[in-house]
Amino acid sequence: MIKKTSRNEARMARHARIRNKVSGTSELPRMCVYRSLKNISVQIIDDVKGVTLVSASSLDKDLNIKNGGNVEASKLVGAAIAKKAKKAKITKVVFDRGGYLYHGRVQALADAARENGLEF
Repeated sequence: MIKKTSRNEARMARHARIRNKVSGTSELPRMCVYRSLKNISVQIIDDVKGVTLVSASSLDKDLNIKNGGNVEASKLVGAAIAKKAKKAKITKVVFDRGGYLYHGRVQALADAARENGLEF
């Protein structure tokens, strides 16, 4: 009997393929998205040094989001990460969608980050 791979295992395999090609440096850091059922979070990472430069999440108290698992919350998180990146003098990043399809919440987050001045 053939065992069907779970959706998360397939996502992790896609993410591993993406990570072979995408890496963040101090000049061009990686913007990594994590999406769960109830929340969404994003980090801007320098992979050379192994440090997170900036992060934002739907769990952040200053964003005051009641339901973090919808498109509106993703837009707010995308705007927040772009503003925090500007403060940290980061203008360009490389986008790592984390193996998720570029659709829905991931796309809304990316579009909001672009609208608020982040280039990728």
